[in-house]
Amino acid sequence: MDYKKSNAPGNTVTRDVIALCEDTGNIYETVEIIARRANQIASEMKHDLDKKLQEFATSNDNLDEVVENREQIEISRYYEKLPKPSLIATQEYIDGNVYWRLNAPRQQDQNNQPQINF
Repeated sequence: MDYKKSNAPGNTVTRDVIALCEDTGNIYETVEIIARRANQIASEMKHDLDKKLQEFATSNDNLDEVVENREQIEISRYYEKLPKPSLIATQEYIDGNVYWRLNAPRQQDQNNQPQINF
């Protein structure tokens, strides 16, 4: 996934909470969906970064020989400038690019409040 092509903002943006929960009808369910997608994105980003930095890894643990590699620094700067995973996930949710489903039907608890099982 190319995170740079995401149209997510680089900084925090104030959102209309009521508009966010129109699809689900429950803000907590919406936050759960966005949080789970953000975790997936963060995991993918970490995996990509680790894979790219793996070629720069050295087997020597000598503190005296610290070599700065220009390519390694550029890769790190690229990932630092990307929007946060939560902002990317929120933008994907708003754009309708996130698919979710409930694993179990809604159940009623003792107070007749619906419970959601993911």
